[in-house]
Amino acid sequence: MPAPMPAVPISEIVAFVGGRYAGPPGRSVDGVAPLADAGATQLSFLSNPKYAAQLTSTRAAAILVSSDVQDDDERFIRVANPYFAMASVVARYFDRRPMPQGISPLASIDATATIGDGVAVGPFSTIGAGVTLGDGVVIFQNVSIESGSTIGEGTIVYPQVSIYDRSVVGKRCIIHSGVVIGADGYGFATQGGRHHKIPQIGIVRIGDDVEIGAGSTIDRAALGETIIGDGTKIDDLVMIAHNVKVGRHCLLVAQVGIAGSTELGDSVVVAGQSGFAGHLKIGNGVQVAAKSAVLNDVPDGTKVMGIPAVPFREFARREAMLRRLVRRKRDSQTGTTPSDE
Repeated sequence: MPAPMPAVPISEIVAFVGGRYAGPPGRSVDGVAPLADAGATQLSFLSNPKYAAQLTSTRAAAILVSSDVQDDDERFIRVANPYFAMASVVARYFDRRPMPQGISPLASIDATATIGDGVAVGPFSTIGAGVTLGDGVVIFQNVSIESGSTIGEGTIVYPQVSIYDRSVVGKRCIIHSGVVIGADGYGFATQGGRHHKIPQIGIVRIGDDVEIGAGSTIDRAALGETIIGDGTKIDDLVMIAHNVKVGRHCLLVAQVGIAGSTELGDSVVVAGQSGFAGHLKIGNGVQVAAKSAVLNDVPDGTKVMGIPAVPFREFARREAMLRRLVRRKRDSQTGTTPSDE
């Protein structure tokens, strides 16, 4: 059984998040939980107004709330962004996931690899020739990092990850189990009715502070680089094809697929199961709704949805028109008088 979390004074948490708190200064908390589940020694939070009714019934010792919450409760810690404050507190005080320590004698590390200070490598992981692992890198068990790759300081690589040769991963990245970085892109030249493989001789370059969810794949470029920009967060089961360029601070939700040579600008948000055709230009700040099929370029700041994806307002007008047509068809079949539109 894991050891209990050490208690943290609420006054320390208040100072850490820059909050306002008027409750008893001597209280402490030993964990974080949702409002409905929190016990008398735990911290909770309210970020979604739909759960506001739980404020009166929760047993939490302290509650992170927005500065504009009107109710008054001595347990409230008022902050600008309760969700971010909660995440910061968990990361600072309560994140105790077990990590490998040191270099396992069962790991295989090539003599030409460069290993930084404080690096951990788990059993049965393989570090190839000329690989560079920066300071504080953590490699879990059963990871393969092929020759010439570089992993920046503070990056964590979870089990069963495969990083192909010459890949470049930045600092403080998190790469979850089953990720494949640098596999061949899907490139073939057709001649005489047969498909001939085009050698994929480029690389993958991943920026700093990127997170890649379990089972995702990022293909190497045919020529040049497939690029993931700083701060981008990729969910599970996302497929990024060869020569794609994803900008900084993008959010790609589960099962997104991006075809070859498409470029996403900065701060693009793509909801689950959306797909992009190849060779597109997607502007900065674009938002793509779930299950959309993006088949054309999208300018900066546009919100699109649908199959094929169109701007939100156009999609809404199209759906309203379709509903009216269906209603009129139904009314004509039943002999009723159509209602005014």
